[in-house]
Amino acid sequence: MTAALEIAVQDAAGAHAAIAAGADRLELCQALAVGGLTPSIALIEAAVAAVGGAAVNVLVRPRGGGFVYDADEVALVAADIAAAVAAGVGGVVVGALTADGRADIEAVRRWRDAAGESTLVFHRAIDATPDPVAVLAQLRGAGVDRVLTSGGAPRSIDGLDTLRALVAARGDVQIMAGGGIRVADIPAIASTGVDAVHLSARTLAGIDVAAGPGGGSTGHDATDPQQVAAAAAAVAGTLNG
Repeated sequence: MTAALEIAVQDAAGAHAAIAAGADRLELCQALAVGGLTPSIALIEAAVAAVGGAAVNVLVRPRGGGFVYDADEVALVAADIAAAVAAGVGGVVVGALTADGRADIEAVRRWRDAAGESTLVFHRAIDATPDPVAVLAQLRGAGVDRVLTSGGAPRSIDGLDTLRALVAARGDVQIMAGGGIRVADIPAIASTGVDAVHLSARTLAGIDVAAGPGGGSTGHDATDPQQVAAAAAAVAGTLNG
C-alpha cells in the first residue's frame, strides 16, 4: 500500500485546495512561520465545514519558544483539545518535553484523555529528544496513535536511518515523516516504510498588497495545489514497505 499524504494548512481555503489536489488528510494550524500554533475555533469549524472533520487534525500548541510547558499551559492545551474535538475534528497534534529534553508523558496522558476517541498525534518535539526510538515506546504506552518526525534531522531526507529504526519499532503507532520534505524526497522517504509523509506545500500570496504600519511584511502563506498534486503523484508512485 502507499503511504498517506498529509498537508499542513492554515485556512479553510487551503484545506479545500489540499484535499481537492489529492491530500488524504490535513494538519490545521496557524503561524507556520514559527512552527505552528493553535488555530481559532472559528477556523477549525470552517475547515471542518470545508472538507469534513475526519480529514482534519488540529495542531494544539499554545505558544512558540519550545515545548516545555507549565501546569497552566498543559491545562490550556487540554481545554483546546476538548474544544477541537467538540468541533468535529478527526485528530489533534500535540507535543511536550521535560526540562531535560525528554517526552512529558504525564502531559501526554492528560491530553489523551481530553482527546477521547480522536486520533492523538505527537509532533516533532520527538526530534528534540536524545533517543527517539526509546521515546516512541513511552508514547505508545501513553496512547499516542501517530508520531510526526524528521528522524531527528533538520530535514527528513537526512534522517532516513532513524526513520527506519522508528518504523521497525513502531508497533501499533503510525510513523509519519515530516520536516523540510520536498517532492523529490518522497520516494526515498517512503522507502523507509513510513505510514505517511507530511509537508506544507506553501506558496507566498498577496506580495503586492501593502501591509501598512504595524502589519508586518507583505505577503502571506497559501497552500499551493500544484505542489500538493505533485506530492500526491509522488506518493502514489511509491510502495510502503
